[in-house]
Amino acid sequence: MQTSTSFNIYSILLHFFQEKESVQKIKAGSVLFQEKEPVEYIFLLLKGSVALGRVHITGKDFTLKVLNNRELIVEYQLFKPNPHYIFYAKAVTDCEIVFIKKDEFEKFIQIDPDAMNAFVTWLSTGYLKAQMKCQDLIMNGKKGGLYSVLIRLCNSYGVITEDGILIDLPLTHQELANLTYGTREVIQRALKELREKGIISYDQQKFTVKKLSYLKEEVDCQNCSKEICGIN
Repeated sequence: MQTSTSFNIYSILLHFFQEKESVQKIKAGSVLFQEKEPVEYIFLLLKGSVALGRVHITGKDFTLKVLNNRELIVEYQLFKPNPHYIFYAKAVTDCEIVFIKKDEFEKFIQIDPDAMNAFVTWLSTGYLKAQMKCQDLIMNGKKGGLYSVLIRLCNSYGVITEDGILIDLPLTHQELANLTYGTREVIQRALKELREKGIISYDQQKFTVKKLSYLKEEVDCQNCSKEICGIN
């Protein structure tokens, strides 16, 4: 028999709720929830990609992270009366998702010690990810922020090819700008410079990183594990 430490929170929730809740198919572009809406569900992302973000009062869209397959989406203050979602969530691709009612989720992790331990581990990992992202943006500026995001995309979506690491996620320049919190114009100039140096290529809305070592040197990469250094 496997011990509780063999399971992450995603696996524990899926095992407990998969027979109680049906899998819902969500089309690309669909919104799961909007910022400030009352919380009804948490979500288990089985397949596909979901972006979490905020729209600034000026209309600028900021993408905080992109989740991909076997992820848990919990974006509110737990155990608080009448909570609201902190960000929006939108399907980037067609997705398969299990919707779990907030109250049932909170009750389950409170009464199941294995689930609570796994959930705390998941939260602490998410905290480290957020801290590392903030560090990269603060220490390296807009250009370094772009390099950091490209490294993270390689870790989360990278496929090794003869030309380099293909980021197997379609991204427009605007969507990449949203991830780096910069303007499209600034990002386009930085990407043009990288293409001219032979660091990256771009075809059919997908980037290939040809020289990952260059990006890592430019941002003084700490070579964190992919669990920490991802776009999720």
